[in-house]
Amino acid sequence: MTMTEIVKLAGTAQLDFDRETVEQAYDRWAPVYDLVFGGVFSKGRKAAIAATNKMGGRVLEVGVGTGISLPQYAPHLRIFGTDISEAMLRKAKQRVADLRLGNVEGLAVMDAEKLEFPDNSFDVVMAQYVVTAVPNPEAALDEFARVLRPGGELIILTRVSADAGMRRFIEQRLQPVVRPLGFRTAEFAWSRYMQWLAGAHGMELVERRLVPPLGQWRPPPDRTARRRGEAVA
Repeated sequence: MTMTEIVKLAGTAQLDFDRETVEQAYDRWAPVYDLVFGGVFSKGRKAAIAATNKMGGRVLEVGVGTGISLPQYAPHLRIFGTDISEAMLRKAKQRVADLRLGNVEGLAVMDAEKLEFPDNSFDVVMAQYVVTAVPNPEAALDEFARVLRPGGELIILTRVSADAGMRRFIEQRLQPVVRPLGFRTAEFAWSRYMQWLAGAHGMELVERRLVPPLGQWRPPPDRTARRRGEAVA
């Protein structure tokens, strides 16, 4: 199966965009991304990075975008960033050069659903606002877990949709509008994440927390999902 094929997941609607759609959307966002989203998502981003800094070790940030998070990581961490958008990564590379961020190992164009790393490569996998912006979210989550070392932590900062009610109705109506922008508003209720976790080998939920804006964005700021194995320092 190629990455641009439309696939169907059990219990979900047919996936509604492919890699090319996402790549083009974020190439368009690149010039204005920091201006539009930098302040809006700053509290969630700081909380997630604070959790990462407590862990230490080698960190993979999937969907690193323009590199807006990179200066906030502790200098003792080793960071590798990936993104689907070359335009986004050009901004990130310039940021690394301008700020002389020596703890950034590398930045690479990479598909979140097919990470080009061996198993057990990272102590922390960070994914900020990525899960709702990939064609096959479960495939991406599987990849995040695969490259995580035993005892490591997966930190997901994401929007959680409603399972039912008026908010779900509104989210479903908005979905066709926001899809060309590179993300979705519906079909990402907490139950979907828990369904993935139930089938994920060696993963356990450590913490779920609401953060601004609107109290709907949920990272694991001291921990979200942990891969079972050796104790975490």
